[in-house]
Amino acid sequence: MSITETAPLPAASRDFHRLSFTGNAAEYFGIWIVNVLLTIITLGIYSAWAKVRRNRYFYGNTVLLGRAFEYHAKGKQIFIGRLIVFGYLIVYNILLTAFPIAGIALGVIILFFFPWLIMRGLRFSARVTSYRNVRFDFVGKMGGAFVAFMAGPVMAVLSLGILAPLASRWMYRYLANNLRYGGRPFATYLKLGPIYQTWFFSALIVVLGMLVIGVAVVANMPLIVAIIDNPDAISPEFQVSMIFLGIIGYLAVLLSFGIAALFYRAGVRNIAWSATLFDGKHELKSDLSRFRYVWIAVSNVIVTVLTLGLMRPWAAVRLARYVNEHTAVRFDGDVGEILAAVEQEGSAVGAEFMDFEGFDFGF
Repeated sequence: MSITETAPLPAASRDFHRLSFTGNAAEYFGIWIVNVLLTIITLGIYSAWAKVRRNRYFYGNTVLLGRAFEYHAKGKQIFIGRLIVFGYLIVYNILLTAFPIAGIALGVIILFFFPWLIMRGLRFSARVTSYRNVRFDFVGKMGGAFVAFMAGPVMAVLSLGILAPLASRWMYRYLANNLRYGGRPFATYLKLGPIYQTWFFSALIVVLGMLVIGVAVVANMPLIVAIIDNPDAISPEFQVSMIFLGIIGYLAVLLSFGIAALFYRAGVRNIAWSATLFDGKHELKSDLSRFRYVWIAVSNVIVTVLTLGLMRPWAAVRLARYVNEHTAVRFDGDVGEILAAVEQEGSAVGAEFMDFEGFDFGF
């Protein structure tokens, strides 16, 4: 159940105040199963309202200093945004089939339009989020979205991941430096050195995984050569076993890349959050254990798959609780006075968001 009542604020302190998550798997399961069933029955239409119910539950159970965050979006806003995207896809495929040149031109246009959709989506998400009745805002521009979410990822891929830390810094800078709470800014002072340290450790995981697979291939090379030279001599049972081993090898490659990505994600989050200030003086902090984070994420996937999705609510709550418990903020001064001042200034700033926040395009 959401926590919305006012809780007494602590006196001036230099301690970090951690977030907490008050939800539980049994409670969320009821919301999740209804969302799934109604989404199926309505052929996906209800998914927009399902997203609102899900976010309101998780936001409403994310608590800082005794007060929960709130999510104010409406299902209609999300549905209209998705309807626009769906309509575009239909028009695009029709044009691509009937008039290929026009379809290609429309694809190029949407490619340049994509950063605007990302920027609008981030602004929408921020403006429908509040804490202590004060709204967040996002003031990023289209050019920044292009660099952070298009140029950066492409550069990382083309460099085989070597420039991924630079892309990560672009993304976190765009997100943090354009975020506002009650009109007051966030700012991140992110350095490349610590990100590359995290990247190196993640790259090492990939290299070790590939080495293990490479050693296994080399050890079985005579058998592989024999199979290539005389495939008819191989029994069907042996062929099945080889296919099975091939699948295992493919999954092992995916697992090594997945674990490396999770290590990198947790490490960069710690670095980025811990290098961010609110209003120029209040410190944010993230201290996720990369090993623990990877274990939770991987075991969540395994349990969800083995239970045919029924343990998905448990997995989502488990991860949310861990991430919140390792996220904190330290206020420079009296917490009560700081938040009271933000509430007083932020009420006017947030008033313009109450009637029309726009649409969520799903980007």
